[in-house]
Amino acid sequence: MANVFERDLKIVNIGLRSFADELTSVGAAVTHVEWSPPANGDPALAQLATQLRAPGIGAEIDAVNTVAVERILAAEPVLVDVIPAEQAIPAFREGQVLLHSGPPITWDRMCGPMQGAICGALVFEGWATDLDVAAKLAASGAITFAPNHHYDAVGPMTGIITRSMPVLVVENKKFGNRAYCTINEGLGKVMRFGGNDAEVLARLAWTRDVLGPALGAALRERDGMPLKVIIAKGLGMGDEMHQRNVACTGLFLREIAPALARTCADAEKLAAALAFISGNDQFFLNVAMAMGKAMTDPARGVSRSSVVTAMCRNGTDFGIRVSGTGDRWFVAPVEMPEGLYFPGYSAADANPDMGDSAIVETVGLGGFAMGASPAVVGFVGAGSASSAADFTRAMREITVTENSEWSIAAMDYAGVPTGIDVRLVVESGIAPTINTGIAHRQPGVGQVGAGVVRAPMACFTQALAALAEEAR
Repeated sequence: MANVFERDLKIVNIGLRSFADELTSVGAAVTHVEWSPPANGDPALAQLATQLRAPGIGAEIDAVNTVAVERILAAEPVLVDVIPAEQAIPAFREGQVLLHSGPPITWDRMCGPMQGAICGALVFEGWATDLDVAAKLAASGAITFAPNHHYDAVGPMTGIITRSMPVLVVENKKFGNRAYCTINEGLGKVMRFGGNDAEVLARLAWTRDVLGPALGAALRERDGMPLKVIIAKGLGMGDEMHQRNVACTGLFLREIAPALARTCADAEKLAAALAFISGNDQFFLNVAMAMGKAMTDPARGVSRSSVVTAMCRNGTDFGIRVSGTGDRWFVAPVEMPEGLYFPGYSAADANPDMGDSAIVETVGLGGFAMGASPAVVGFVGAGSASSAADFTRAMREITVTENSEWSIAAMDYAGVPTGIDVRLVVESGIAPTINTGIAHRQPGVGQVGAGVVRAPMACFTQALAALAEEAR
């Protein structure tokens, strides 16, 4: 002990990173371990968490969580069709209804890009002659706004769905439920990021009149497209299915092209459809989202289960749903993503996080599968490529199990973390990591970057309190 300072020290710092940073600044080699007291030191939350770990109730919750997660893992999602939204969702036949991403929100609380997208959608449907008229109509109370999740649907970013937009139909063959998502519009100025000009509306019209019907006919001709195997291959090819879908888009194109060629008689339309898919690296994102919704819905309503069945945001609020509390929303202010911006833009231009796309994290992809996708870490500005696996390891701390069907080769074929447990999130203080795009805060501009965001802890502490109340 007397000569301890004469030897090479091996320093491990636990907890506050500032101690490690100070030692590193003077040349010491330090291994930092992220740690915080249970429930971030909040005694009330720690007591609730302890209550849900008590003998009896703790084992009961563990058992029902296994049931909920097994329903997610047992899913057999198949992309079966593309049809107009009003055929899939009866609510569109009952007046002027418009669906959006995230938990429920009123027009006056919506962010700029969502209001911009809604105005464009009202013009697209012919309910308004121009954007100014659309804004007045939207504010008048004549339009019924509702979350996509209330109608078995999901949508990226603003997530706008109206009656004539074509939707991808994913059927969970194991449980018989269906989920819907619009077709990815491509890159640049698009409605999902708040775009609403003539170029945006023209692309939507082409999707409605040409691409959607062509894809629907091709999928029916080949009797659907099983999706689990595509995801498994995509993970092995470097996708995480949220910000990187280039491999799965290529696999999708390889699967659909022969059927498209057989069912699309117009050579020019066929060429345009193939070129659109091949030129859009994010095309598969919307397919993965509908798949995620189809997989998680059967896990809803398992009494006392603390497994998360939905995470989503509308640019103002972040909302989660939990299996044991059914369709109840737990809502908190949404966070601002941290990431990289396109040339000419900065964080000052960014809108807070939005979209239903966090449904892919809910099933263990996206930020939970970063270990499979070192390339995406650089794209979203989340650190070095070597840190990709760290994100996945952290998500293991808050999930019930791993998905053996979706493995990560670079992590010794470990399965992706699956089944977010509210108790583990609160106890560990580790919030789910979500890979996301970043929209300009003003309507009509579009995407300005991509990054990483954390789900707000307040959603999970609310859910924990509700579960504890029901357990009393």
